Amino acid sequence: MFNAILLNSLLVAAAILIHYEILYRLSSLLESLTIQPRFRIVIGVLGAMFAHVVEIWLFAIGYFYMLKTEQYGSLTGNFNNTLMDCSYFSLTTYTSLGFGDIEPFGYIRFLAGLESLVGLVLIGWTASFMYIKMQKFWDQK
Repeated sequence: MFNAILLNSLLVAAAILIHYEILYRLSSLLESLTIQPRFRIVIGVLGAMFAHVVEIWLFAIGYFYMLKTEQYGSLTGNFNNTLMDCSYFSLTTYTSLGFGDIEPFGYIRFLAGLESLVGLVLIGWTASFMYIKMQKFWDQK
């Protein structure tokens, strides 16, 4: 159980740090670009989407590792233990979409719950970041 808590904590911390770093660097990049201000917002959205995709894949690799070691539980349902299925499960969990076609059992359930919480917080963080950038750049000529 301690290993599961440690792994979950490391994945959550890594996702938050990745998001912070990408938004921090994106903020500097948007300030230095010499393109039209409205196009800076497009670059911001693309950069934020990139951050979310990286974080989703981080969790997918975490699920894949947990499944291969077999001590953390399993994912059942429409699932065949591939990295692509782990990424699909991670995407639906991160976004809190949760189709329900894959169900976690064992310690993996805790990671799924944490990923939903992290996704909610990081999507909210991105929304507030983009709102601030839109206020700054939207009406500039």
